[in-house]
Amino acid sequence: MIDAHVHLWQLGRNDCSWPGADLPAIHRDYGLADLLARLDANKVDAAILVQSQESDADTHWLLSLAAETDRIAGVVGWVDLTGDVAARVAAMQVAGPLVGIRPMMQGRAPDCFDDPELAPGFAALARHGLVLDALVRPQHLVSLARLARRQPDLSIIIDHAAKPLVGDTIPADWHAAMADLAACPNVACKLSGLLTELAPGAGEGAAAPFIAELVALFGPDRLLWGSDWPVLTLASDYAAWLDLACASVPVAAHRAIFADNAARLYRVTQGAAA
Repeated sequence: MIDAHVHLWQLGRNDCSWPGADLPAIHRDYGLADLLARLDANKVDAAILVQSQESDADTHWLLSLAAETDRIAGVVGWVDLTGDVAARVAAMQVAGPLVGIRPMMQGRAPDCFDDPELAPGFAALARHGLVLDALVRPQHLVSLARLARRQPDLSIIIDHAAKPLVGDTIPADWHAAMADLAACPNVACKLSGLLTELAPGAGEGAAAPFIAELVALFGPDRLLWGSDWPVLTLASDYAAWLDLACASVPVAAHRAIFADNAARLYRVTQGAAA
């Protein structure tokens, strides 16, 4: 089993500026020992470690952690997409198992993926065999779909299903935009982050229909489960989210969604997760 989305950070080090004191539940260091204990407690074999800071230093620190254990199957790092992307990611790939780049677009303009200054960076990611992890919100999905069609050789994974408001009804605009992206064969989606997007008063069960819609849209071969731990702890806990996801996904799709898809899309060996 592979957890496709976990974070680690050290407050005040490696350019770490988030989370702040306004999030006291997670305003502390999370290190490799914390992660391995969480994986062991939930019988998870390996994880994909995802950046949380817009910093090369953070990425290199994560790569150094991956060198300490094969339980980290790969690292999704950060790079400035307007810089010399090819040279910087090549250096990162030498340093450790870099499998993707996450530019953190959720705070940018809705059409940010159409910015011509970013086009060479996206092309460099594709040439280096790296996944674009798309940290976005629903308003970015139309622009992301245009990128997916312009750059069909770029593998794109939508983080946290684009953070829809998870309540009693499925937002029609989110569903339509996700359906359009699902029509692109180079786009996959992480089954993660839904519980931290619960509408006020909504219970965790409200996420189940969203999971069902994602399975229907992307099928069993382009969904991959991630905990988003420790951010997840702002809304729930690891075991509860894993249980909910397992119960909401068809049993026949469990191996694909909880292991094989992460291994294939991030190009990591199943041996690292066995």
